[in-house]
Amino acid sequence: MTASHAPVLFIHGLWLHATSWDAWVERFAAAGYEASAPGWPGDHDTVGASREHADDIADHGIDDVVEHYARVIRDLPVRPILVGHSFGGMIAQRLLGEDLAVAAVAIDAAQIKGVLPLPLSALKATLPVFKNPANRHRAVSLTAEQFRFAFGSAIPEEESDALFERWAIPAPGKPLFEAAAANFNPHSAAKVDTANAGRGPLLLIAGGQDNTVPEVVTRATLKQYRHSDATTDFLDFPDRAHSLTIDHGWGDVADASLAWLGEQGL
Repeated sequence: MTASHAPVLFIHGLWLHATSWDAWVERFAAAGYEASAPGWPGDHDTVGASREHADDIADHGIDDVVEHYARVIRDLPVRPILVGHSFGGMIAQRLLGEDLAVAAVAIDAAQIKGVLPLPLSALKATLPVFKNPANRHRAVSLTAEQFRFAFGSAIPEEESDALFERWAIPAPGKPLFEAAAANFNPHSAAKVDTANAGRGPLLLIAGGQDNTVPEVVTRATLKQYRHSDATTDFLDFPDRAHSLTIDHGWGDVADASLAWLGEQGL
């Protein structure tokens, strides 16, 4: 790690294994960053083991995941840059708002408290969890068809199915239930300190074809930061869906993130 480069932590979201960041870790390492992608609590080292031991993933909520990554950060010599996708993007925003990171890139980030739009496509994408209230305490898997709608809606079916086979793992239902109730809970785990004027810069990235986190959600998230003077930027990829970090166009998103970090002097 060079003196001018902070370490980078990649944070995955629901239904993807941490190794789905492998190509990003290599790209950032080639750019001079010390990069790593620790999994969520309960994740196993491989996709296969995570599928086999789904109960270990179950019942971890947003606070559990935030504290898990906070412990990882405390073991680093300096505060890191965070790059998060989906719920990983929400986690990154919370950690940044708590001054545990020097900057964050939140890609198709899950809704934080205060964001009101709830598009029908987002409801359909998360229906596998919400159709049964008991899923709050379970790990829930997607089928290949459900994965295509939630993640691979802007890529060929064959590519979506291949990504599903390679990276998809069960996900805890609890974070989705917590996020859904966020605007009715003053102490919600999905609450982010969006007014923190002293935090590091934040880049919000949206996929214009995303069914799980539609662009309107990311734009509404951007508005939540209007009371802070800290840098908050927005970038959209109009033809991309929720798979934008792992599909054939992932390099465009990674390079845009690297370029933005360079603009921030990071």
